[in-house]
Amino acid sequence: QVQLVESGGGLVEAGGSLRLSCAASGSRYAMGWFRQTPGKEREFVASISRSGAITYYADSVKGRFTISKDNTKNTVYLQMNSLKPEDTAVYYCARRSIDWPDRLATRYDYWGQGTQVTVSS
Repeated sequence: QVQLVESGGGLVEAGGSLRLSCAASGSRYAMGWFRQTPGKEREFVASISRSGAITYYADSVKGRFTISKDNTKNTVYLQMNSLKPEDTAVYYCARRSIDWPDRLATRYDYWGQGTQVTVSS
């Protein structure tokens, strides 16, 4: 059974930083982070290949967020710096069934329960 467990969310002031973690059962696949606010579709944030050599970012977070992974710990991270109020959302970790990162949520097969990130102005 595949399990993804996110942690690290919370409340932070604008300009601050947070690091999200996602503990995954199995590290042989591409992973991604998405976010969602009420009434909106789930939005791509970042994705990474198994080795970490390939990463993709949404334009809205490029230069501020960094995705990384530690295969020895089966954990994916999302370092979020220079946070803005518009980054406020529930953040989800997701895993594909192949080692090919992607921006489309529909191409991910497994999802975590989500962690709330709130950025105050």
